[in-house]
Amino acid sequence: MQWYEEEVQRLAQLPVAAAAGRPKVAFYGSSTFTRWLELPQAFPQVEAVNLGFGGSTLAACAWFLERVVPRQRPDALLIYAGDNDLGDGRTPEEVVLFFEQLLAAGRARLGAIPLCFIAIKPSPARLYLRASIERANDLIRQRIAALGPPCYFLDLYPAMLDGAGLPQRALYAADGLHLAPAGYALWQPAIAQQLGHMGLLAT
Repeated sequence: MQWYEEEVQRLAQLPVAAAAGRPKVAFYGSSTFTRWLELPQAFPQVEAVNLGFGGSTLAACAWFLERVVPRQRPDALLIYAGDNDLGDGRTPEEVVLFFEQLLAAGRARLGAIPLCFIAIKPSPARLYLRASIERANDLIRQRIAALGPPCYFLDLYPAMLDGAGLPQRALYAADGLHLAPAGYALWQPAIAQQLGHMGLLAT
């Protein structure tokens, strides 16, 4: 976990965002969030706090949650992580265990606030992990379905595939791993709709 220390220290020293009457939503996870520089502007109806840290695994998110997230006092938590765990050789079953650890840490420190896990994306660079990604997504979806609200699963995986069932290359940066602007443009309305479903946006 020492590899993440510099970025975790940065997040732990961020000023506490003022919600200004809006729900405060913490976006917590890997570089998919870190690189979303326009994230606060993408969701103007909430106070979006970007707590992503590059290269993070779901295991790291569980480990560092106490240091990073509670001080922001969020009203809801959106999580994206898991593909780096699989890229490091972890099994889908291990990824689910890391999710359980993250969920337990969140409940212990944040209470029963709404929490949404965004499905692990199908990236061109990790097409060799497709079966593991789909398995991990299915297991986490089942776990969240068993828990029910205020836990949610947002499945953006199918929308990121082309007609041949492969990742849409235009959605990704040149490395085939991180999202391009088109990828974020796809994610934004789906996440906004999910925030509404979670009762965080005015109807």
